[in-house]
Amino acid sequence: MRNVPTILHLDMDAFFASVEQASKPSLRGKAVVVGGLGPRGVVATASYEARTFGVRSAMPMAQARRLAPHAAYLVPRFGLYRSVSEQVMALLAELSPLVEPLSLDEAFVDLEAGDTAWDEESARRAGAKLRADIRTGTGLTGSVGLAASKMLAKIASERAKPDGLLLIEPGTERALLAPLPVRTLPGVGPATGDHLRRAGISTVEELAEAGEDELVRLLGKAHGHALYAMALAHDERPVVAERETKSVSVEDTYDVDIHDRLRVGLEVQRLAGRCVRRLRAAGLSGRTIVLKVRRYDFSTLTRSETLRGPTDDPVVVREAAMRLLESVDTTGGVRLLGVGVSGLADYTQEDLFAQAAEEAADAASEETAAEPVEERPTAAERHWAAGHDVRHTEYGHGWVQGSGLGRVTVRFETPVSQPGRVRTFRVDDPDLEPADPLPLLSGGAEGAEGGPVVGSPSPSSRGTR
Repeated sequence: MRNVPTILHLDMDAFFASVEQASKPSLRGKAVVVGGLGPRGVVATASYEARTFGVRSAMPMAQARRLAPHAAYLVPRFGLYRSVSEQVMALLAELSPLVEPLSLDEAFVDLEAGDTAWDEESARRAGAKLRADIRTGTGLTGSVGLAASKMLAKIASERAKPDGLLLIEPGTERALLAPLPVRTLPGVGPATGDHLRRAGISTVEELAEAGEDELVRLLGKAHGHALYAMALAHDERPVVAERETKSVSVEDTYDVDIHDRLRVGLEVQRLAGRCVRRLRAAGLSGRTIVLKVRRYDFSTLTRSETLRGPTDDPVVVREAAMRLLESVDTTGGVRLLGVGVSGLADYTQEDLFAQAAEEAADAASEETAAEPVEERPTAAERHWAAGHDVRHTEYGHGWVQGSGLGRVTVRFETPVSQPGRVRTFRVDDPDLEPADPLPLLSGGAEGAEGGPVVGSPSPSSRGTR
């Protein structure tokens, strides 16, 4: 392990909710909850204002609504989140060639590899500059941890939240870890944590005192050795710039169980199409098609089929997924469906028969029939998702506050305007169209109501993310 704190861990603060607050002036400083809004929806992210009411990630949305009934509940806008994430990751890449993204809002950086930091002072400067650059470029805040290992850097960023920086000085690691719960360490999930608790081990200090032999006896050789080393603050894992993608998959959870077998088949075909689009966007193909089915009783079945060679052909993937569905009993209803492709490669096995089938399908408009999501809906058919962007020919850019009973309520504001006014329209109003999100800190404010345009959100209006 290093003797200087040159591994940085960045964790953006309440990322999805913070992006929504930065995008919507009327929500700054307010409780915001992002996630699935159906009966089975779960919370993806809650703003810190919502967390004061007890709302947490992965909580059922129905429970969140009981805890914070006056919060703003929004459907995720993943395209915008990815765009902002790319901005943040570009700033990390300026620090070092070794950046290891863990998700859209979290990454490790090896500052030593970029010759950005070589001691405590330079590491602290690099972390402070990164936080300032993120705020300037996106209006968001991120928490930074600096330490001599990945484990400790991640612990430091968690303790720095929200909107802080913590550097763990070499030599202080054992003292910092000692009182922490064992669940703090990587690889200790609920099951392992309960197993250790039953053995009388609740803190990292108790873990170290138990000794390596006892941990091997309790957890097995590999896990026991690794956990004992971490309890002693030893973590030799390097920052890995490229993580190999092992599979590409998509899945949907349905608000109401699907009982109709024909509908289940159509959903599988639609998911297969989405999966292939994601596969092609990544420049990949795959040999193994995987179908996931979660039934009404929460039992989950997985079926797979391995092809002769890798493919990114939508017809081949659809047909394989449908063959897999034939072996699954969906009696009683289905609550979740997923289609994935693994055994990935960056080339395809040309299949002339599949190509011919795809051409025939295109000619017969099979693609359109199987994937209605690609059609442009009529005004009456549009689904106005809460939080999503719209544009009105007279009032300009806004976002959906809610819809129902044939009406849709829109607040007209932009990321760089004052909080805007609310208006209600028929859901089939021809002057109202879905729109793309606007950049968080630049332009796009023309035609929006809500007062004068400002250059960027002020620090006081951004609040804590």
